[in-house]
Order: sequence, then C-alpha cells, then structure tokens
Amino acid sequence: MAPIAKKSAKGKGPKTTKKFIINASQPASDKIFDVSAFEKFLNEKIKIEGRTGNLGETIKISQAGEGKIEIIAHNDLSGRYLKYLTKKFLKKMQLRDWLRVVSTSKGVYELKFFNVVNDAEEEDDE
Repeated sequence: MAPIAKKSAKGKGPKTTKKFIINASQPASDKIFDVSAFEKFLNEKIKIEGRTGNLGETIKISQAGEGKIEIIAHNDLSGRYLKYLTKKFLKKMQLRDWLRVVSTSKGVYELKFFNVVNDAEEEDDE
C-alpha cells in the first residue's frame, strides 16, 4: 500500500493585513521632498504578482498627515521592499546624498538627514 500524501495548507491560511508608515515630515517641512510625487511613484512601482500598476484592492496608499504616507497591504508586502523603493525614489530625485531611510519601529520608516560635519569651518579656525 502506497503512503498517503498529506495536503499542505499553502495559501489557505488567514489573510494578513500589514500597515506601513513612511514618515518624511522632516524633509517635507524643509520643502526638499515632494510627498505627493512619492505617493505617485509608489502607486506606479509597487509590484504585485510580477506586475507594476496592479494594486487593485490589495494595497492602499494614502497620505496620513503632514509628510506621512500610509500603506495598508492585504498580501505579503515586505518592509524591505518599501525601503528599497524609497531609496530608489531618493536616487531619482538626487536626494540620496542628504537623506537616509531608517526603521524607527516595526512597520515605520523615517527619512532623516545625514549628520554632516563641516570640515571647511574647522580648517578656517586653524
């Protein structure tokens, strides 16, 4: 008698809902980061099942307050992928040299300025 193969419960589990927040309030208040352009970029670039522009009802992207973008995903969307897309947008807008993406807590990413120390001022003092 052949052994009976067990059926796996792959894809039959409960649907997961994840909430991510990208906080760009600091650079947005300095008028160097356009939050609405970033929201449009995410709508165009997020891939679902290998296709861009295929968000539908599975992912909702909205602005939540001053300089914050909220992403609610009803599928497997990783925070690392959002961080990657944020870095890609910063590189496209030539802001990657001044801003970095930092995870402040689970599901929350914040855009912060690099701590720049002016070496020119120190040389003038000598």
